Amino acid sequence: MSALPSCPQCRSEFTYEDAGMFVCPECAHEWSAQQAVAAEAARVWRDASGNVLQDGDTVTVIKDLKLKGGGGVVKMGTKVKNIRLVDGDHDIDCKIEGFGSMGLKTEFVKKV
Repeated sequence: MSALPSCPQCRSEFTYEDAGMFVCPECAHEWSAQQAVAAEAARVWRDASGNVLQDGDTVTVIKDLKLKGGGGVVKMGTKVKNIRLVDGDHDIDCKIEGFGSMGLKTEFVKKV
């Protein structure tokens, strides 16, 4: 089973295909397969300041982040090296010393 693309308008993952078009049931946006390919190729990740992020960049956390499950807090100013940009519920896959592998959102980091 192939994965359908997320909605380019509202980023919903609940899209479906209908007569060669992709449809988002949450915002009613419709787009073609060619537009989906172009949108994925044109995806640009930006940090909280608007700087463009790329794989391998070093970023700094801009606010204290509580970890789910009571695992502690990633403090503001924590430097994260060698990030990897991904699609999904978070934008960055990384390893943080003392915490291990985790996912971060770009809105909580700033490029160094």
